[in-house]
Amino acid sequence: MRDKVNRPEKSFAFLKAGTALAVAAALACGPLTAKPASAFEIFGMKFFEDKEETTAVIDPVTYTLTLDPGTDDDDLVEAIENTARLKQDEDKPVSGDLGLVIKARDDRDRILAALYENARYGAVVNVSINGQDLDSLPPNPEFNQNGPVPVTISVQPGPVFTFGEVAFSGDAEGRNPADYGLVPGARADSTLILKAGEKVVVDLKAEGRPLARLTDRNATADHKTQTVDVVIAAEGGPVAPVGEVGVTGTKTVDPVFVQRYSRINAGQPYSPEALNKAAERLRTLGVFSSVTIREAGKLAPDGSLPMTIEVSEGKHRYFGVGAQVSNTDGLGLQGYWGHRNLFGQAESLRVEGAINRIGEANDLGELDYSSAILFSKPGAFGPATTFNASVKASIVDPDAYKAFTITGAAGVSVELSDQDTVSGGAELMWSNVEDAFGKNKYLTASIPIEYVRDTRDNKLNPTEGYRFMINAKPSYENYRGTFFSSFEGAITGYQALGAEDRFVLAGKLAAGTIIGGDQLSDIPATRRFFLGGGGTVRGYSYQQISPRNGAQQLLGGRSYVAASAEARIGITETIGLVPFIDVGTVSTDEVPDFKDIRAGAGIGVRYATPFGPLRLDVAVPLNKYPGGASFGVYAGIGQSF
Repeated sequence: MRDKVNRPEKSFAFLKAGTALAVAAALACGPLTAKPASAFEIFGMKFFEDKEETTAVIDPVTYTLTLDPGTDDDDLVEAIENTARLKQDEDKPVSGDLGLVIKARDDRDRILAALYENARYGAVVNVSINGQDLDSLPPNPEFNQNGPVPVTISVQPGPVFTFGEVAFSGDAEGRNPADYGLVPGARADSTLILKAGEKVVVDLKAEGRPLARLTDRNATADHKTQTVDVVIAAEGGPVAPVGEVGVTGTKTVDPVFVQRYSRINAGQPYSPEALNKAAERLRTLGVFSSVTIREAGKLAPDGSLPMTIEVSEGKHRYFGVGAQVSNTDGLGLQGYWGHRNLFGQAESLRVEGAINRIGEANDLGELDYSSAILFSKPGAFGPATTFNASVKASIVDPDAYKAFTITGAAGVSVELSDQDTVSGGAELMWSNVEDAFGKNKYLTASIPIEYVRDTRDNKLNPTEGYRFMINAKPSYENYRGTFFSSFEGAITGYQALGAEDRFVLAGKLAAGTIIGGDQLSDIPATRRFFLGGGGTVRGYSYQQISPRNGAQQLLGGRSYVAASAEARIGITETIGLVPFIDVGTVSTDEVPDFKDIRAGAGIGVRYATPFGPLRLDVAVPLNKYPGGASFGVYAGIGQSF
């Protein structure tokens, strides 16, 4: 007989499929695992503090827990133990005897939900406190507190259930249950049933039906056959376009700009994907601490769906400092100040400065200095365009040359799609260079053009996708009347393997060439190609990989090819190891001759943080230069590429 078991009700066997799914649905809103506290204190200030650490427990009651998972299945044992808060908080007292009872009841429900998630619909969970069954305790229990109160949780997981008959009805009819993870004979995890119902609604809404909803999601367990029959019914509702779009929550940001930049316009087809992208687009402006797009609960009289963009403005002014260090390139320090909403339409102004090669240079005159003023106006010539302008000045003194450079640039970038961007503009650079060719001044006008396609799933720590870039920079050097153009391309790719993306293969290939200019000295040293350092071939000093003259002076090249490969291995949720190898060559010819190929290899450590992974790499050159660096140590924020 379906949905019945011959055991007492208090055993919490599978009584109703609805009960199982309700518990699982409630748990889907929050994690099952209680995370350990991780606060630490410096100079009297606490960081990453867990609220539970500082909240005083009223009437503290300690307990001892005996948990019998009733199985040798390691995965199931882990699921049960990670679900039980009494297990996770075993060393922490609870508040009062009643608090212990409440926590035990919650654990019983949570463990059952975890068992249903693992297709164990015949499960039985018995809980006793101080030797007394949980359901027979009085409303206000009092336990003997001469010592810790004993708590026992005994689990009988029961057999694994599989899917039996699966039926879709209503506007879900005609869809293939297998496309939703519901395959007769497969393990009937409750999470699959929940996700299938959610995906049906998502798919209906993707058809332009904003009022789509589930009308039924029913699971019936047959304990005799150990199968679960599933019925999912949905109502799609009418196809409706976007209606009136309002904006609330703005203070200094122009609400008309917010609506325009979101690219949600009245009359366009309703699309949940478009709404998600609009919200993300507004978040990336940096002016809002939160963005929510709310849909009306019913259609307007004209059949459209009104919606409101709700925003909360964050702090518009900001400042910060940064640093990176390596044994070959020295210490670099940066500072910046910025404003994210200069004129009310998310215009950004940023002033920054940096000092590099501290400790690597012999005196202050050999350090690298740079400063810049950067301006950006999103939506300048339409919602998909951004105007950028900058003035930069730098004094750099690497081994290859010494240069004082001032550069002014302006341009526009256009989003062709969510993944494709093209940009173009104009640049004027004046430089005073001392290198292997002597002292020379250059005044170079350029027209930089670039195309980028970016399919990465995460910009800071990608695990899937790729980024492809190609650019051209036609240039005219005024003092010599020389035309030359540089062309560069690069592609980086990422592929996750195994569960939870704990193993990621990452690769990068880049190449460039400079065409034109009668002699190499006609091209400013700052535009020639060099490799070496943390951003290219690790293990070598900054710009150490370069063609050289008879006196072993670095010349820079007209062409290069560089490649890198990494295996990013997650050891824990926060710590990873990264073995890597980098290879590169630079040539004075317009096409690389591959006569001098340099390679470096090493291993890195990554520590995951909310703002990107902290990186520490150690590399050695596999064929080092005479008198060159024997190893390189690099630290920074973010992956190497």
